[in-house]
Amino acid sequence: MSEIITLISAVVGIAIGTGIGFVIRTQMAKNRANTVEAKAEKMLAQAKQKEQETVLRAKEKAIELIDEAKKEEQERRQEISQMQKRLVERENMFDQKLLSFEERKTNLEEKVKEVTTIKEKIDALKERITTELERVAGMDKETAIQTLIERVEKESADDLFGRIQKIEKDNSGHYEQKAKQIILGAIQRCASDHSAETTSTAVALPSDEMKGRIIGKEGRNIKTIEKMTGCEIVIDETPGMILISGFSPIRRRVCQIALERLIEDGRIQPARIEEFIDNAKKELALDIKQAGEEALYKLGITALDPKLVSIVGRLKYRTSYGQNIINHSTEVAQLSALIAEELGMDPIMAKKAGFFHDIGKAVDQETQGSHPEIGEAILKKFNMPEDIWHAAGHHHDDHPDRIITQIVKAADAISGARVGARRNTYEQYVLRLEELERTASDFPGIDKVYAIQAGREVRVFVRSDEVDDYQAYNLAKDIARKIENELQYPGEIKVNLIRESRVVEYAK
Repeated sequence: MSEIITLISAVVGIAIGTGIGFVIRTQMAKNRANTVEAKAEKMLAQAKQKEQETVLRAKEKAIELIDEAKKEEQERRQEISQMQKRLVERENMFDQKLLSFEERKTNLEEKVKEVTTIKEKIDALKERITTELERVAGMDKETAIQTLIERVEKESADDLFGRIQKIEKDNSGHYEQKAKQIILGAIQRCASDHSAETTSTAVALPSDEMKGRIIGKEGRNIKTIEKMTGCEIVIDETPGMILISGFSPIRRRVCQIALERLIEDGRIQPARIEEFIDNAKKELALDIKQAGEEALYKLGITALDPKLVSIVGRLKYRTSYGQNIINHSTEVAQLSALIAEELGMDPIMAKKAGFFHDIGKAVDQETQGSHPEIGEAILKKFNMPEDIWHAAGHHHDDHPDRIITQIVKAADAISGARVGARRNTYEQYVLRLEELERTASDFPGIDKVYAIQAGREVRVFVRSDEVDDYQAYNLAKDIARKIENELQYPGEIKVNLIRESRVVEYAK
């Protein structure tokens, strides 16, 4: 019984302890919850307070912005009002000026009418006076003017001659000296070699036995070479050498290359001749292109079409009056650049125009037309600037209308006039001098004409009883103009006209 009571007591104690622990735990949980809620309420209150402060600050900022906007609007209105006021004032001023202008216009129109009326009266009066003068003088107006001019010219021939000389000296002396300085400076700064080209090329042989092998059996080898190259092979008694004759430097060069390769190979026969000539043409094509590239690189001319470069290279094997054209073109380019620089022009453009001025000579033997026309067409095809193709097409004109073309013409004349630059045969030389003397002597009053200084000067003697000093001055100019118009020559020709009076008397 006591055990049951003890067991019941234990159960009751446990139940009571459990209840007390539950109550204590519940109370602790309530206390903790009350603490979190309090913190949350506090944070919420703080957040509401901050929100109110932010709203207040935003309202204050908005009020400030509104005040500033109103102030700016007021200032703009004031500015607009002032501008409107100024515009009104300007309109009024313009209206006043317009009225004044209209008044002046009206006054001028009235004055023009008055002047026109007066002019008509004066013209009518002049007409009556002229008619009366013609009636009194017995000649019309044109005849009277011509008679007066002739009389004044005859009476004042000496004075007029002296005045013309003075004017020409005053006007041309300074510019002539300046031009001489520019040209001399360009010549001194540009030095070039000149070698006279011939119509034959020499090929060295290792022995005279090679001549027979080049001729071949019944002349088959030499005939094949001549047929395929268009050149003539000259084999004479000159030891260790044969000559290639032909007017085309390109054909001579092809023949020369082929012969040199055949001599090195030693096996000379028609089949191999054809093979070596074909190879020589290919090699020459590469050489032409390389020559064009080297010439353009030397002058600093780049970015050209490869076809134009090849055309330029052909000038290496083109001559004119014995002068190599690619060397001549390079020299003209350098001289043009130097002269253009002295004159304040574009030296780069002048250099290009000078170099391409004879580009037409590269193909003028295969194309119809003169080399200036061909050159102009070629440069237009490759879209070169107008100054360049104009110089190529008009550098032989008497008076080119572009300064660049005039510069190129002067540089071309300088290059061609250098001593040793051009080579003429004796017959051509004599013919040129005879033509110069004949041209200068084709005027009345001329006694004798002599071409001296290798055609650089023509000395003209006139009959003093037929030509006076004034007429001699005009005659010298007429001779110079006729030489310019009818003859072609490098550089310039000095016309030296001599008039002398000789008085002979005999003592008996």
